[in-house]
Amino acid sequence: MDPILIALVVLGGVALVFAAIIFGVEKKFIVVEDPRIDLVAEKLPGANCGGCGFAGCRNFAEAIVKNESLEGLFCPVGGNELSAEVAEVMGLVAEAKAPQVAVVRCQGSYANSPAKTVFEGATSCAYAHMLYSGPGGCPNGCLGLGDCVTSCAFDAMYMDKETGLPVILDDACVSCGACVKACPRSIIELRNKGPKSKRIYVSCVNTEKGAIAKKNCVVACIGCGKCVKVCPHEAIVLENNLAYIHSDKCKLCRKCVSECPTGAIVEINFPARKAVADAPKTNEENITQ
Repeated sequence: MDPILIALVVLGGVALVFAAIIFGVEKKFIVVEDPRIDLVAEKLPGANCGGCGFAGCRNFAEAIVKNESLEGLFCPVGGNELSAEVAEVMGLVAEAKAPQVAVVRCQGSYANSPAKTVFEGATSCAYAHMLYSGPGGCPNGCLGLGDCVTSCAFDAMYMDKETGLPVILDDACVSCGACVKACPRSIIELRNKGPKSKRIYVSCVNTEKGAIAKKNCVVACIGCGKCVKVCPHEAIVLENNLAYIHSDKCKLCRKCVSECPTGAIVEINFPARKAVADAPKTNEENITQ
């Protein structure tokens, strides 16, 4: 018999044996993917921003299908409309979530917190945070180096050259939370957008005692507690020398804003307040005149 023919037969036999082994292994360990994953993934925006808490939209879709629920799973980019579409694919009901937006809880601008030191080094907030308190001396205030702006994939932020603080564009913000994670001092927070985008919050995160906090920034919260006392809805708490307003309890009455002695509480998208008219003179004052 021809040796070449023998070799071909042997090699062919070996190939068939290995093919059979591979086929058997594939059948045994094959992973059947739920077709709903593709259907859900097609609905997602594909931003892969991580705002949902997963590495990407595909991972998020897999989590939804695996859990058979939308509880605790929300895409901030797509919002409630997207949740409703995904719920329809899954045969579930999606609960509407209050729209949120990122807010900067610091007013330590060049004017409010004049520079006492000059930082020379890597232009990164994360790096500067480990080395010094900040140009104005506030150990909790904005460092102004723009890590948050760099982290935003939606061009929803920029650094204001006049104030040295980041500015968030509400209409562009998708509340993905990237800027929140990027800030080493946690001055950026996701808050409820509020009716007609009206919001009230304490724009300060400094936990130093009043005199020290105000020395470093004239609009710092001094922990006086006046806002807590005047709030009729128990929406404000005071902890570690710092007031905090819970947006889910706040009724936007604005009493705390006018009560704050330093201007640490800000009101957004409200109409201008009417000028307070001169108080009517008492009878005693009229008689005196």
